[in-house]
Amino acid sequence: MQKSDLDNENPTILNVSQLPSREQKKAIARHGPDSSYDHLLFSRYHSSDASSVLEDDEEYEDVFDDALDQQEIYDLISTVSDPEHPHTLGELNVVRLPDIHLTPPQGDPRGLATVLVELTPTINHCSLATIIGLAVRFRLEQALPPNYRIDVRMKEGTHAQDEQVNKQLADKERVAAALENDSLQSVVNTMLKTCVV
Repeated sequence: MQKSDLDNENPTILNVSQLPSREQKKAIARHGPDSSYDHLLFSRYHSSDASSVLEDDEEYEDVFDDALDQQEIYDLISTVSDPEHPHTLGELNVVRLPDIHLTPPQGDPRGLATVLVELTPTINHCSLATIIGLAVRFRLEQALPPNYRIDVRMKEGTHAQDEQVNKQLADKERVAAALENDSLQSVVNTMLKTCVV
């Protein structure tokens, strides 16, 4: 892509030291997403036959013992690359910690939890807003346990067509169709190459 083809040729880029991070604590032995996301990435938790596998699986309990927080969600998606620039969504301030909202399961740790991520494009007419939202949604769907419902949208007033983009990102059939498109899937896969496991 030539420099003149970019939507925003001069985006504001945050220094790594400006990105939100969890303050380092003394090492405490515990399982959970603050030490490793590996246990969240087992494909068997996303299979269609997951209910029968999970009923008898002791690891299932470990996955849900430690509830996720906004920082952990931020850590998962801030490293997604921008499709136009050689920077991450965190560095470009597209993903912001205060714009990640969690509704934890009520009572039962296996209950339904909701993650809402509001994205702020670098410019209000970003032509790649839907692809960025798609990549964030795909990343979260792959990394989070199956009891998390994901809502990715443009923050109100930050994109000229935020209603249309949000409608596309909320439509499960459109998202599934987009991910079946080889060229879109290739772009999303390239964006996710910078993500930490």
